[in-house]
Formats: sequence, C-alpha cells, structure tokens
Amino acid sequence: MIPYVTLSRPETKIIPVNGNCSFSSRRKNMAALLAKATLLARGKDEVYVAATPLRATKGPAKLLMSTAYSLNLWDLQHFVVIIKPNSPPPQNSQATVFDFQPKDPENIFTALAVISGRAIPGAVLVRKLSKLPRSKCWFVGSSKLDAVDVATRFNSIWRTDLRVGHHDCRDYANGLVELLVGEKQVLERLRKDRGGRG
Repeated sequence: MIPYVTLSRPETKIIPVNGNCSFSSRRKNMAALLAKATLLARGKDEVYVAATPLRATKGPAKLLMSTAYSLNLWDLQHFVVIIKPNSPPPQNSQATVFDFQPKDPENIFTALAVISGRAIPGAVLVRKLSKLPRSKCWFVGSSKLDAVDVATRFNSIWRTDLRVGHHDCRDYANGLVELLVGEKQVLERLRKDRGGRG
C-alpha cells in the first residue's frame, strides 16, 4: 500500500459531471478547456501518473486486486493522475490526486459487473496528498497551465459510466495527461518502458 491510499474519507470529493456528453462533444469541450485555462506566471505544475491498489469486496476480488498490485501486473493496475502545483510554501507541500473508479468498489455486485464486462456507475474523486508515493509513481511532464483548474474542468465533462477496458481509469488518466502535458497514450508509453510490468 502507498501512503495516500490511507487518507481519511472526508478529504474525498465526488465531482458532479454531465453524463450526457457524446465523445465528439467531449473532445470539443476539452479543447475549449485549454483556451479558458489561466497561464501560470510562477512556473510549471508537475504531473505524475501512479499505480495504486483498487479497493474491492472481501474475498476473491480483493485477493485478485492485491495480488495484481504485488506482482506488478500492468493490465490489473489502477491508475491515478497526481498534480504537484508549483506554488510558494506552504501550498506546495500538498499534491492533488485525480481518480476515476467504480462508485462502490467494495460492493459484490460491482465485482460481478466488472467480470461480466457490464457498465457500472463510476465516480471522479479528488483528494489531497501530503507527499508523492515512493513507488509506482512516474513523472510524465510539466504543465504551463493551472493544472488543477484544467483537471477540475476536465472532470466536469467526464462521463461517469465505467466499463473496464472501454471507459475506465486508463482512459481517464490518458485523457487528462494529454490535456495537461500534450502526450497521447501515456500509459502505453510507460508500459513499454517497463516491459509490461508496473
């Protein structure tokens, strides 16, 4: 387990989103986000991608997730985006985690839906992090924009119906990183760099 997984629940916020956006309209909206974002005069925000163990219901599902994380199985990792603002102290001591995951990951019906490939309710989560994870956390670039503001706007148009392999944490991380630093399919690049292991 890495440090931020144990943060207290009150720090987690579920961001309301518009669930009716089509893919093409979301792409247009994302382009508009860049135009509206405020340029930082003080420097660049750092952007990271991290792999974390996803919470799951007790039993086989939880064992599978824990084993996948321990064995560094890339396809079964849960990915989040972390932004470390370039701010003067003490604000720069905290990073912000942006995360897309099942709304109720510990529910047995969620696990069954994931296994069957059905869509399930998802949630975009935002929480503070006192320090970056020591492992499975990769710097992917810097943003000249107010990265937290851009990510918040991105969340506002992100569709929250989650389907593993089609619209999940990977799509979320890839889309947000592309918006922040301009790199497409960052997870594929990280995967190749690590030979398919986390």
